[in-house]
Amino acid sequence: MADLSEVKAAARQAAFARRKAAKSVAVEAAALAHLTEWLAPFRGKVLSGYMAIRTELDPLPVMTAWEGPVCVPVIVGAGQPLVFHRWEAGCDMVAGPFGAGVPASAEPLVPDVLIVPLLAFNRSGGRLGYGGGFYDRTLEALRARRTARAVGLAFAAQEDSGLPLEPTDQPLDAVVTEEGVLRFG
Repeated sequence: MADLSEVKAAARQAAFARRKAAKSVAVEAAALAHLTEWLAPFRGKVLSGYMAIRTELDPLPVMTAWEGPVCVPVIVGAGQPLVFHRWEAGCDMVAGPFGAGVPASAEPLVPDVLIVPLLAFNRSGGRLGYGGGFYDRTLEALRARRTARAVGLAFAAQEDSGLPLEPTDQPLDAVVTEEGVLRFG
């Protein structure tokens, strides 16, 4: 019998393949339209987006159009929660871990709403990430101090009803795909 780390590794490999197959300009545009609608009640709040890597959906158009402060996650180190630095369109960026860009100038912000990348999700708000636990630690810390909302941005093909989860995995409040919004809780 495989241990949980092997099960998660296999789930990640399958999710990468599904995400790569689903990626298209039209599908991504539909998902971003639904994301914009879901975010509307939070206009003016601090929004965390991310710099897309690999075949992730790219939230940059939503971040650029946001009416309020925007930040992106910065990895401080293994086993630590993320920190967030102010981002503006055209700001100087440097390479961060995993190849994602981070602002060259470190102006910390605390997000109210987070757009979260993922490899797979389920209909209970479960999320499978890359395995570092960064978003799980971050969401736990943010939610302990204040209300923070997290929305996953994904292709519908990334849904996995058999998602391997652990007690430390933090649920999402919603997942947005090209098909619409799934709300949890």
